[in-house]
Amino acid sequence: MHGELRMMKVCGELFLLALFIQSVDLTLGLGPNTNVELTLLLPAGSTDCFHQTTAKNDSIKVKYQVTGGSGLDVGFVLVSPGGHRLVSDFRSSEGSHTVDPTDDGDYRMCFDNSFSKISAKMVFFEVMVNRPSSSAHGGQNDVALPESLVDYKLEDIRVRLDTVHRHLEESRQVLTALRTREARDRHLLEDNLWRVSFWSCLNVLVLLVVAVTQIYTLRRLFDGARRMRA
Repeated sequence: MHGELRMMKVCGELFLLALFIQSVDLTLGLGPNTNVELTLLLPAGSTDCFHQTTAKNDSIKVKYQVTGGSGLDVGFVLVSPGGHRLVSDFRSSEGSHTVDPTDDGDYRMCFDNSFSKISAKMVFFEVMVNRPSSSAHGGQNDVALPESLVDYKLEDIRVRLDTVHRHLEESRQVLTALRTREARDRHLLEDNLWRVSFWSCLNVLVLLVVAVTQIYTLRRLFDGARRMRA
């Protein structure tokens, strides 16, 4: 009985804490993040480009992995709004690039499979735009607090929430990268399994043909020897 009451009390406290964190988040606002995750099929001999809008002093991070296709490689180019080529990868399986701070405008990201004339490529990529929080430009003004929170400062709470939010976002990105790598490895294993099975069957077929040919040749030799004796 006491254990159930204690559990209900803990759940109530967690619920109130969640409501408080949500209210603080809505009131102060964490630094807004724009995350885009896409998986694209890049046909053989083609190039596909995407654009991401950023504001001045933002931070943009682009991560990509080739999860399918012969060679598991593509070309990648990141171009600034001013037309300057910031990143240029040639036939890479994966990459992670960060631009901090950014310029105001559209960044262009292009994936190139023009060097492959036969195989299409499956590419997973993620674009993360982090905007500085509003408090980064403001002063250290005191905020009127309720009596129940007299020992806390909203600024300290916001900083801690911002840190937790950033760590959770980084953890999510790591998990997404691990899932993508797992999918790529599974595709590679399945492709290798098909090749091993094909060549194993072909070798068995060749062995059978050679064995039958040898037996037939030996029988013909013995048949020829018997006819000569006769």
